Amino acid sequence: MRTSLKWIKDMVPGLTATPQEYMDAMTLSGSKVEFYECMDEDLDKIVIGQIKEIAPHPDADKLVVCQVDVGDAVTQIVTGAPNVFEGAKVPVVLDGGRVAGGHDGSKTKGGIKIKKGKLRGVESNGMMCSIEELGSDRDMFPEAPENGIYIFPEDVEVGANAVEVLGLDDTVIEYEITSNRVDCFAVLGLAREAAATFRKEFVPPVVTETGNDEDVNDYIKVRVEATDLCPRYTARVVKNIKIAPSPEWMQRRLRAQGIRPINNLVDITNYVMEEYGQPMHAYDLDTIEGREIVVRRGKADETFVTLDGQERKVDDSVLMICDGKKAVGLAGIMGGENSMITDNVTTMLFEAACFDGTNIRLSSKKVGLRTDASGKFEKGLDPNNAMEAMNRACQLVEELGCGEVVGGAIDIYPEKKEGRRLPFEPAKYNHMLGTEISDEEMLAYFARLDLGYDKDTNEVVIPSWRQDLESYADLAEEVARFFGYDKIPTSLPCGEATTGCLSYKLKIEKIARTVAQFCGFSQGMTYSFESPKVFDKLLLDENDPLRQAVVISNPLGEDFSIMRTLPLDGMLTSLATNANRRNKNVRLYEMGNIYLPKQIPVTELPEERMQLTMGMYGEGDFFTMKGAIEEILSQVGMDQKVTYDPNAGKNFLHPGRQANVIYDGVVIGYLGEVHPRVTANYDMKERVYIGVLDMPEIVERATFDKKYEGVAKFPAATRDISMVVPREILVGQIEEVFDQKGGAYLESYELFDIYEGNQIMGGFKSVAYSLTFRAKDKNLEEEDITTAMNRILKALDQMGIQLRK
Repeated sequence: MRTSLKWIKDMVPGLTATPQEYMDAMTLSGSKVEFYECMDEDLDKIVIGQIKEIAPHPDADKLVVCQVDVGDAVTQIVTGAPNVFEGAKVPVVLDGGRVAGGHDGSKTKGGIKIKKGKLRGVESNGMMCSIEELGSDRDMFPEAPENGIYIFPEDVEVGANAVEVLGLDDTVIEYEITSNRVDCFAVLGLAREAAATFRKEFVPPVVTETGNDEDVNDYIKVRVEATDLCPRYTARVVKNIKIAPSPEWMQRRLRAQGIRPINNLVDITNYVMEEYGQPMHAYDLDTIEGREIVVRRGKADETFVTLDGQERKVDDSVLMICDGKKAVGLAGIMGGENSMITDNVTTMLFEAACFDGTNIRLSSKKVGLRTDASGKFEKGLDPNNAMEAMNRACQLVEELGCGEVVGGAIDIYPEKKEGRRLPFEPAKYNHMLGTEISDEEMLAYFARLDLGYDKDTNEVVIPSWRQDLESYADLAEEVARFFGYDKIPTSLPCGEATTGCLSYKLKIEKIARTVAQFCGFSQGMTYSFESPKVFDKLLLDENDPLRQAVVISNPLGEDFSIMRTLPLDGMLTSLATNANRRNKNVRLYEMGNIYLPKQIPVTELPEERMQLTMGMYGEGDFFTMKGAIEEILSQVGMDQKVTYDPNAGKNFLHPGRQANVIYDGVVIGYLGEVHPRVTANYDMKERVYIGVLDMPEIVERATFDKKYEGVAKFPAATRDISMVVPREILVGQIEEVFDQKGGAYLESYELFDIYEGNQIMGGFKSVAYSLTFRAKDKNLEEEDITTAMNRILKALDQMGIQLRK
């Protein structure tokens, strides 16, 4: 959003701030100013002169010598401009003055200084300027010649400041307005903010009553069919139209806003749009068939030609403005070529409406057309502003002599939008801000912003145009920005939510990350959206539930069209990238969500589950990954009840080198070697191992309730046991026997050997453990150890396990 500083000062008469002071104060009060540009920064000593006499240059065919009256003297200027003539009033840079740049529009920092001198031997005491040399261009001043100096109208005063006459003695302010401050996308809103910031009186334009004795209903009928997309529609009629240039003061303000003046009618609609933030549109009433306006949704495959001559295809999601037979406008975006205002217009229909912002944004994207009007509508305008803007436009029509306004107005507004009320809670505001501002001072801030106060109910009355004020925190922000952010004292946070600690969930996740890094894994981050082709690369069955994914409605492409249901593709892609770049030993981990839809098609938000995924190749194997998982579980207090089930049934893992991680009977993750076909699908030749932990299951079962015991006072006794074990029996099953039959004296056990070879019969393996026994209150006797060992051996024998001899 940009505004003219002079326009702001016209509404805030007491404002005397320099552009820099204005920029600093407005930014601190919440209306961030990006930059400002003084239009006359590079212009100096430029007056209006009148050419009294022209003579040929004695030594140059293309130059002439002019005698120019500059008000207090007649000076001689040599020029090569082709459009000079005696009597012409032109901008003249006097000796020592400055211009913005060259005739081609190029600009020089600080301007170009003009000095008197001689051109081909003839004295020249200044320079006559083109519009480009004054820092503007023909877009803003279409009457300026393409080649030559600028010619003023005959009624300007000789000797007057040319910069002021052209309206270039202004400063353009560029703001960064957040989308929730719809009121500040208008000069009125920013002027109100400026008045509040500088504690000056806000003087908005006074809108007077307009209209003759006729009734607008005799000229036009309006019917709104799509009431959900058009909460308010207002219309007025102007007859006896007189097309002419708009006055200089209006043209200056429009130029400062970056809008090229066209004619009085077009300029009025643009002016009101900038002043009130309410887009308007004008139709030639004689082109409106049936003298009826219908606001309806478009029809399937309907086409429409907009003012720019382009044919647009619409459907039933696009809101259209129609007459009795045809469409005449894309609501909130652009009017139609079939109802445009021409120089032959005699009767005009003015439209000021409020449309659904979301619909305008989507429709604008659908038809491929975004305009200044749609840019304002899509932010969600205040419907209560429409009639005020309409009356202001009609007032300007009469003041500028553009036509005769027909009495009355059509106003279809079935459900009036009311402002809201919020309780006035100064103690809450001060507690949030860490301030001690009085109630009276807060109410004074609110009053400067046109926020009312109901003393009887102790409520702040918020007008409808302040859509951003919804809670006590918003009111606290209003207090803060006008009290001054720079004046708010430093204070420590307070309350349970701001004690500076991580939540329990984040604490567990942080431990998992720390352990993964300790085990040599580097953190990676991959996309949450991926291609449906991933399921085939991972060899998932056709009926696998993981193939049921959330489909993105507006994807970047097929490769990013669904939300991931398992975290492996990103990890394997990252490992493959490292392998292809000849990195020998790579370990990566990622903490990221998967997205599991509750049903297909999706009718509600999917379940998001955080997963810790670790992947590696190079040094290390299945047991390396298993050790990393066990270290993580140990650090979160889950090392006592962990078992592994080799029947994980994961197609993407090697059938003989995979396992589910089970804790207390619940699957909390899985690990294994990636299936060779899967690694081939990712163009990898290395053996790849992955491990995945489901963090919600971990968080639910993690505990930090640990009991520490003192150093043992009595010695330990060890027994080694070597067994011949059927191959299908897992060491985990053997360890379960140790836990169940070892008794109170079994302190620990350690697997130190597994062997399969020629010295062991087929279908069997040799497994050796070292068992440690210790009593807390005595020295163990041989009988104590023998009793425990006998229980263990008996249970092992029942499993078909024999001692190795």
